[in-house]
Amino acid sequence: MTASSPKTEETVLAELTPIFHQVFENDTLVITPELTAQDVDGWDSLTHMNLIVAVEGHFGVKFKLRDVVKFRNLGDMCKAVATLLNK
Repeated sequence: MTASSPKTEETVLAELTPIFHQVFENDTLVITPELTAQDVDGWDSLTHMNLIVAVEGHFGVKFKLRDVVKFRNLGDMCKAVATLLNK
């Protein structure tokens, strides 16, 4: 994939795996678009904010609060990242 290729939700998801492993200190965590906070031990409000900050830093994007509160699952986050990167 070249630098000019658009990011897809799938490529964003792949890049999120090491971020999730680091934030949740769990290298065996398998992430899917359907993943929610209820599915992950230790995913509370503080780790949620750490995750948002890590994702924003990795991709060089900034989420709007109104978008973050609408995330129902990881797929929604991937879609938001891809949208911001492909503007």
